[in-house]
Amino acid sequence: MNIDPADPQKADRDKFILSKGHAAPVQYAAMAERGFFPKEELLSLRKLGSRLQGHPSMKMLPGIEMSTGSLGQGVAVAVGMAIANKLDGKDGRVYTLLGDGEIQEGLVWEAAMAAAHYKLDNLCAIVDWNGLQIDGKNEDVMNVKPIDEKFKAFGWNVIEIDGHNMPEIVEAFDRARACKGRPTLILAKTHKGYGVSFMEDNAGWHGKAPGDDQAKQAVEELGGEW
Repeated sequence: MNIDPADPQKADRDKFILSKGHAAPVQYAAMAERGFFPKEELLSLRKLGSRLQGHPSMKMLPGIEMSTGSLGQGVAVAVGMAIANKLDGKDGRVYTLLGDGEIQEGLVWEAAMAAAHYKLDNLCAIVDWNGLQIDGKNEDVMNVKPIDEKFKAFGWNVIEIDGHNMPEIVEAFDRARACKGRPTLILAKTHKGYGVSFMEDNAGWHGKAPGDDQAKQAVEELGGEW
């Protein structure tokens, strides 16, 4: 992305909206890696007074473009930002990440319709398609399939990938950038808790923190050091 930690508000920047705001920890990790704040600050996650709360706040942390958490709203804001860039003649692209359970929200489809209508080729949405949400399987709560055909019907360019394959991810973003005249959806097939044996494809870990022994095991299984 065209972003600068030293100038988070630069006019021609790309923008990222975490529509599934509850995934804030991974956004914070990426921002720390990019240099928006010291990595040591990651240890303050969700502590009283920390800038790193359970949902991202644009008022607390430079580099956060939109406070999110109310599902469906982030993608709608991203559409508005993409329209604004078109009107202002700015080259910045807008990216937004949604959960597959999130697309049960009607607001998502209003935004999808508007994005295609206004030919927002500067907009790229990613759906994290792991098949699970806090209450269980998508198909048991409210079936979202076929995701690809639904977005195609709304006029989007759809690219389906393995969400754990970095070369495929990079190629998909290149293809999205090259697409003209319509927005792009990257449908990333993933496994919830990928790489951790007791978490993988288990909806029960959607919003639960591991104990010390479990955390140690998870870090080791992911190739880190405890």
